[in-house]
Amino acid sequence: MKELTGAEGCGGACAGKAKSADDRVEAKAIQDAQITSTLEKIKYKLFIMSGKGGVGKSSLSVNLACALAAMGHRVGLLDVDIHGPSVPRMLGLSGLLDASRDKTISPKRYNERLAVVSMESLLRDPDQAVLWRGPMKTTAIRQFIADVDWGELDFLVIDSPPGTGDEHMTVLKTIPDALCVLVTTPQEVSLADVRKTLNFLQYAQANILGVVENMSGLICPHCGKEIELFKKGGGKELAERHGIEFLGAVPLDPLAVVAGDAGRPVVLMETDSPAKGALLGLAATIAASAAGSLEAFASLRA
Repeated sequence: MKELTGAEGCGGACAGKAKSADDRVEAKAIQDAQITSTLEKIKYKLFIMSGKGGVGKSSLSVNLACALAAMGHRVGLLDVDIHGPSVPRMLGLSGLLDASRDKTISPKRYNERLAVVSMESLLRDPDQAVLWRGPMKTTAIRQFIADVDWGELDFLVIDSPPGTGDEHMTVLKTIPDALCVLVTTPQEVSLADVRKTLNFLQYAQANILGVVENMSGLICPHCGKEIELFKKGGGKELAERHGIEFLGAVPLDPLAVVAGDAGRPVVLMETDSPAKGALLGLAATIAASAAGSLEAFASLRA
């Protein structure tokens, strides 16, 4: 009897698997090209991170994006917190994302200068839990970049979940020129986690733009005096110790809480407040730092 080998011996199953593998490689190459094309149209990519949950990353991301847009920049806001997306609610956005016939996704428009994409905008029930493991999260984040019609942007602000997991590694691998902004609160329990994130970024050879201290004191709405509710200055001390830029501090502000729940960022409120002033100043500082940072990082790596 003739001995069957290779594809002939397994009924063509191996050939089918090889073809399937080739298809996957080709599909990834096509998506990589789409990602490259998309990112070439975006000048600065700001990756908002913290090893600690509850430090206000999403609130800062939303207000930073709105402040940059108010300054006249074209801004995209990408929420890669797959399991706990909150950006649309903070902006008062609802409804699902729209896809065209060629499967291109249109981001949600907050205004003419700010476009938003979030996992929440893909869920028919916003209270539905997303039970995904690493590979599916990686695929989703890549699609948020490759398949979304972001257009020409000055800034893409990326809001991340806590920690240093799949979402963070995917963003850094997919967007190697991302500028990382570390968010912390002043107390040691937060700073300890941010130091771990800083170590992760150094290991990944990521571009670290600087540190922001959120919840930095509380301005009493009655007497105007500052109360160091969670201490103050820990973020600045961390930045100085590690030789990175301290971008600014944002105080606790009751108006910011009300604004977030109302779906209107505090930087766009007509009423002046300590948080609004600090966030507008922070946006200006980050824009200026980003303008000078990529050239510096490029020269260091060269």
